[in-house]
Order: sequence, then structure tokens, then C-alpha cells
Amino acid sequence: MLNFDPSRLCYDGIVGTGGIGSGKFFMLKGNHTLGREESRAGHFLNINDYCKQHIILHYIKVLLGQSFRVIPAGKTGDDDIGCTLFREMEETGFEMDLVEKVNSVSTLFSFCFQYPDGSGGNLTTDNSACSMVDTDFIEKAKPSVTALGSKGIVMAAPEVPLPSRQRLLELGRMHGLFCAASFTTGELEKSFEEIDFGNIDLLAINADEASAIAGSDSVGRDKLSLIKAVISRLQSVNGGIVITITDGREGSWCWDGMELNRIPSIEVTPVSTAGAGDAFFSGILTGLALGLHLFEAQQLATLIAGLSVCSPDTIHKGIDKISILTFLKQSKMTVSPNILKLLED
Repeated sequence: MLNFDPSRLCYDGIVGTGGIGSGKFFMLKGNHTLGREESRAGHFLNINDYCKQHIILHYIKVLLGQSFRVIPAGKTGDDDIGCTLFREMEETGFEMDLVEKVNSVSTLFSFCFQYPDGSGGNLTTDNSACSMVDTDFIEKAKPSVTALGSKGIVMAAPEVPLPSRQRLLELGRMHGLFCAASFTTGELEKSFEEIDFGNIDLLAINADEASAIAGSDSVGRDKLSLIKAVISRLQSVNGGIVITITDGREGSWCWDGMELNRIPSIEVTPVSTAGAGDAFFSGILTGLALGLHLFEAQQLATLIAGLSVCSPDTIHKGIDKISILTFLKQSKMTVSPNILKLLED
């Protein structure tokens, strides 16, 4: 069996929203910063790029199997990229009734440029189909949310408008679902007071986003003090919130409402780190859906994220239960008996 034992599931499905799109990676010649009017040679890299919602939901579906419903809510353009992504998601087993193809509008697209030294940036369309995912569209997810009830999860990720993601979380809270979310650094810097953290059970962020939450309290702090400042601020708006913080090579921190746990990253030679944070978020949700404690889910997420960076693509399509077990044995990481049982059954 390539996915986990369905008898372990304590949730029946997930309704998600966030970006559905693609991108291209372009390697520039020379490390000097690209000038405003400069023309520079380079070449495209053979990398398949995906957006946040797609990445997060992919691993959940592949690992939890056909008995676990995965229902994305979003929009693509009725263009070649959008049609390809729609077909891929459908073939993975997603229920696609809430993914709409919009005529005469492009699918979300990023152009990522890299310098030979590994630095770079990206340009992302701000008028794509994803920008049209408004609160009225999210209302279409209400029957699915209601049907799942306390046996369901809602997940809200960036790349669609913030009010729409907040509406999905609100629907989830109203109907008793487990509510998980992530935000961009910019959103946390500019819109922290506008975010209703009371509708969030699990917040998944990275170190940069954690600094945005801590604000001025992050200046001059060591990493542990910074994380404690983040926990303190978030608890002031939601005393029961659970938090995961990824920090690249430094590993991850998880707060379960009572205790803080750190797990170092697995030492690998990464092919690409793009999508690793989303893979970690996916691993956390997968573990929780299987009834694991947050810190055990953190172990599973660490394995999935570590394996994800071994692929040049932002979705590592070779990840399944068997490949995770093989990776665990190679990594010599210590995991709980529950994780071993999940992987070996």
C-alpha cells in the first residue's frame, strides 16, 4: 500500500483554498544584480512549479488515499496552464466541483529568476483567476463544509484574497471543522489586526513570517526569544491556537498550546527548497488527520519536507508511504513508535 491505513483517519476530508497556478524558473548569467534597462542572457530550468493550495493538498491526498476527500476551492484561467493543472488535480483524486475555469483570464503565474549564486526573485501576476476568488465564490463551499462538519478540516493558504480565505475559516469555525491557515509576511505586517485569529486552530508560518508577527519585539532577539514573543502575541488574540514555525536548515518549532518542541531539519543535499514549507504544512495536516499528536505530526512533516527538497519540482510526485519510510531509514532520524507503525503497516 502506497498510502496510510485509512482505518487510522479521524477526519473524513478537507476543503481548501489558496493559489492554483504555475511558474517558470530562469537562470541568469552572471551574479551582478539585473539592471532596470538591462538585457541579460540565461536559460529556463527544467522545474515544474506549483502554487500553495495545490502543493499542500497534493501530499494530503496521495498519503491519505481515496477514502479521504480533498476539495479545493479556487479559480484558474481557461488557458493551457489552467487546463493542465485542472487535469493533474483531477487525476490525483481531488474533487474539482469548486474549481472554476474563467474565460479570458490567465491562470496564476510566477516568473522566477535566479542568479548562479542561488539568490533571486520572482514576478507574479496580480490579475490572475486566483484574484477573482471572492467571498461570494467561497460561499459555494458551504455545502461541502457543512457536510464534513466536525469530521473535516478547512485550510486557507495565500495567493487568493485575504477576505475570501477568512470567510472559509469563518465557515469552518461555524460548522465545527478544524481550521488551519497560513499568511504571507506582507499580510502579517500590514493586516495583522484585520485577521480573525479566533477562527484558526492551527497557524503555519515560517521564520520570516514569525518576525513579522513579533514586530518590534523581534529586534535583537535570539530565535527562541523571538518564537516565544510570537506565541505570546498570538495567544493574546486566541488562547488555544496551535502554531508551527519552519526555519529552513534550522528545522521547525511547534507549539501545542502547552509546550514548545523543536525538531532539526534532516541533513540532505537539496536540489531545490521551493515548496518545502508547504510540504511541511501538508505533513502536519496529514499527521493530524491520522490522529497523531502535533509533535508526532511534526516528525512526519519533517520527513515529507526533507524528502520534498530532493526534487527540482515544487511538488515531489515520488512521495508516498514507501518513499518516506526509505528516507527515514537513510536519514537515521528518531521517530515515535506511532510514526513507525504508520509507515510499516
